[in-house]
Amino acid sequence: MKVRNPGWFALTGYSERGILLENVVLCGSSAYEKKYYLNPEFDGLPREVKKELKMICVSYTEQIGGIFTMEYRPDGRLILRVESKENDFEFDEIGSELKIKQIQTQHGELMEALELYNKIIKEAKKA
Repeated sequence: MKVRNPGWFALTGYSERGILLENVVLCGSSAYEKKYYLNPEFDGLPREVKKELKMICVSYTEQIGGIFTMEYRPDGRLILRVESKENDFEFDEIGSELKIKQIQTQHGELMEALELYNKIIKEAKKA
């Protein structure tokens, strides 16, 4: 896979009526740039939730490498997305699958709550 340019996080994706047109990044981190990102649209999340999201993202990229993002699909589902540079031989593909499953298991309730939060935001934008 190819890595997006330095602006690798999509900031927009909602129409004027609050309809999600493309995946919207909630948060993510990059092992290549040593950076964490939280989409400003979600600044209203509680501090503890933002802290947990940062821990999840940074932990993933420190252990596995590559780029890890949590994104909302147009249907509102929260997905975990992973990318790596084409010639990144240090990226741990097997470890990546295991880590994703671990995140889904350990943070399932958080992910469900974030989907609900996103649904509320979308409804508010439609009003």
